[in-house]
Amino acid sequence: MKTTLDLPDELMKEAMQLTDIKTKSEVIILALQELIKKNKVAELKTYKGKVNLDMDIDLLRNRNAHSG
Repeated sequence: MKTTLDLPDELMKEAMQLTDIKTKSEVIILALQELIKKNKVAELKTYKGKVNLDMDIDLLRNRNAHSG
């Protein structure tokens, strides 16, 4: 998708220097990917303490060995 953006020059310049990325498009793609990842991690953190992970590893291993 082709899009025209009005971005602060200093912000773009600093981002390109920090990441050692040579093109503006690549910097924006990385920024969007990181934003999405950050939000997904934050969403997963809402499950902290709400998911019971008390599992019997030996039982799980034996079950997988017999089903293969």
